[in-house]
Amino acid sequence: MMHTILSSLLLSFVVFSLSQSPTFAIKKSYIVYLGGHTHGLNPTTADLEYATNSHYELLASSVGSTELAREKIFYSYTRNINGFAAILDDKEAADIARRKLHTTHSWDFLRLERDGLVPVDSLWNRSNFGADVIIGNLDTGVWPESKSFSDEGYGPIPSRWRGSCSRDVGGVVCNRKLIGAKFFNKGYLAFIGVALNNTFKTVRDHEGHGSHTLSTAGGNFVPGASIFGHANGTAKGGSPRARVAAYKVCWPPLVGGNECFDADIIAAFDAAISDGVDVLSVSLGGNPSEFFEDGISIGAFHAVKKDISVVSSAGNSGPDPGTVSNVSPWMFTVGASTLDREFVSYVQLGNNKQLKGASLSSVAMSSRTFYPLISGDKAKAADALAEDAILCQPETIDPKKAKGKILVCVRGISGRTGKGKQALLAGAVGMILVNDRKSGNEVIADPHLLPATHINFTDGNTLFAYINSTRNPTAYITPVETKFGLKPAPVMAAFSSRGPSLIEPSILKPDITAPGVSVLAAFTELVGPTEDESDKRRTPFCLQSGTSMSCPHVSGIVGLLKSLHPDWSPAAIRSAIMTTARIRDDTGNPMLDSSNKRATPFAYGSGHVRPNRAMDPGLVYDLTVNDYLNFLCARGYNQSLLSLFSDKPYACPKSYGVMDLNYPSISVSQLNGSMTVSRTVKNVGSARSTYKARVRSPAGVTVSVKPSTLKFEKIGEVKKFEVKFVLNKSNAKSEDYVFGELLWSDGSHYVRSPIVVKHK
Repeated sequence: MMHTILSSLLLSFVVFSLSQSPTFAIKKSYIVYLGGHTHGLNPTTADLEYATNSHYELLASSVGSTELAREKIFYSYTRNINGFAAILDDKEAADIARRKLHTTHSWDFLRLERDGLVPVDSLWNRSNFGADVIIGNLDTGVWPESKSFSDEGYGPIPSRWRGSCSRDVGGVVCNRKLIGAKFFNKGYLAFIGVALNNTFKTVRDHEGHGSHTLSTAGGNFVPGASIFGHANGTAKGGSPRARVAAYKVCWPPLVGGNECFDADIIAAFDAAISDGVDVLSVSLGGNPSEFFEDGISIGAFHAVKKDISVVSSAGNSGPDPGTVSNVSPWMFTVGASTLDREFVSYVQLGNNKQLKGASLSSVAMSSRTFYPLISGDKAKAADALAEDAILCQPETIDPKKAKGKILVCVRGISGRTGKGKQALLAGAVGMILVNDRKSGNEVIADPHLLPATHINFTDGNTLFAYINSTRNPTAYITPVETKFGLKPAPVMAAFSSRGPSLIEPSILKPDITAPGVSVLAAFTELVGPTEDESDKRRTPFCLQSGTSMSCPHVSGIVGLLKSLHPDWSPAAIRSAIMTTARIRDDTGNPMLDSSNKRATPFAYGSGHVRPNRAMDPGLVYDLTVNDYLNFLCARGYNQSLLSLFSDKPYACPKSYGVMDLNYPSISVSQLNGSMTVSRTVKNVGSARSTYKARVRSPAGVTVSVKPSTLKFEKIGEVKKFEVKFVLNKSNAKSEDYVFGELLWSDGSHYVRSPIVVKHK
């Protein structure tokens, strides 16, 4: 028998030819070996169906259709051995063996899979891919026809589910994957004051944001996903075998940008809690506000009371400090950082210099020749201001000056793809988007309507220097290429909102960072990928960037931990993720900000999420509802305000400070002389273990821990310790924030907490 060994980066497998064949034969029998199954020795009927369908889908991505794949496969190995036997020609066999299917690449980057193979010790394997965890999503709705929400291979809906699918004029139908879908529009209606048409009486996603976030958290496996031929591979959510529910609370924006109203958000929280979700993913938020004035904060508190984890986005108002939103301590707040994948499009200048940019343009330049180059201010309309034209604001570009040229626009004020639209309307053949100083080195691959690329601030200066140095500047924009292994990564996204929290600086926010730049996930097919009405392109998957994208990554990981550790509280799950996060990039150096400076906990919180480490954190900082109520008491909440959070009158403790909250990070906002804070940790690792404390003190501060050794005799045992901060006299006048860390370790577990101190 002839054996040919080939490998793929989606699912590591071997392809065997089953027999010798004459040299003129076109088709042969092949075995595609995928290793072992994740369902164990006693698979259910649903497990077997899922395995079979996964084989059809995998082969379909090479041969063109599921129907053809069904014809070609004559054995599907579904019980112990994972694989199938099929009739393939040499080209099909070679194609299925050499494909590098990285999408959604973030899960590979987060080590849940490695080169497409799911390791035995992956959290995915250990949690059965989040099977039957229920993830709810408050957003713009859902595109139910997306394959990310297919229920093929799913068994009955969990009996604990109490939700339903709304009567829906948009034709949204639930199934065994998408088990709930409801819309909430009365708050929006009260504000707008006029009758709403049928487009407001549906959970159907008209914008794409909700489909993208929900599929990132819990989307099913979808082979053959891509956008414009890029990011090819199998799309999947963080908890790909979870059940999902969509709660539509956001509608077309009104004057002032309002689109998600607190009244609707609270109603959705109320419904989701009653329906029986395990995790709520909330990629929404506004300006930071006091806890009792924030509908998301109030709704999240009631969810956490019912042991529902609430994950939220930090906001997209970075890199300015104090911009982080969703800062309640009972919420899990997520910042955004980059992947090691990039979509590269270079600018070739007429002086032979090359500038590296990012793009996802669906079209390339019509010919590989150099085109005239002009900046927005030099192409301005007669009645436009130069400062508006350089930003390529609407109606500021003169078509007579821009036609047939590559237009240079500076980032800011209007959307990135909106600038490309203005270039296209002005007759430009391409656009180069240049970062302003604030955006630094952050470049984003956007689905532009014309050939375009996005370059960083430094290269922008080089570009403008070239334009100003010659009478006839020219350039060429190269077609988009997908590249992997970018270093350094992760890097904090410039747009990701930063701490400190303006509401309560003693709580470090954000809590964590996760991939949020150029993430591929499901999309609506009612609008194009730029969401502009002029964009007639339609794609079932789309790349998007924002903390809205990083939030559901963590929601999916929370779902996995909920499945693996059903007895863990939302606080314990959050602690496990926070204390096992990393603060170094793929070069082994400290994570950077988009400005190439060292990032701080105000950008990344505890660090970049590491799912596999989080399943065995060793120790957790746990919290109860009463702990949160005590925290509100310490903030001066009276019985009237406490009643927004507590079902019954609550007796505040006589002495309790905001610093006493048992949070997995430590933030001291006013250190004057010395201060001591206390924390407790619960043993969830080895039954008998001894942890020793190691401290990296912030500059100008001496930090000590008492006791410095914690000895545990059993699982679930709780130990208390104190952390003392002493301000060094030489730094008494400093008002800067300084950073350090506390690390507890027993030699195999490393429980790390960031320390943030501001001198008073």
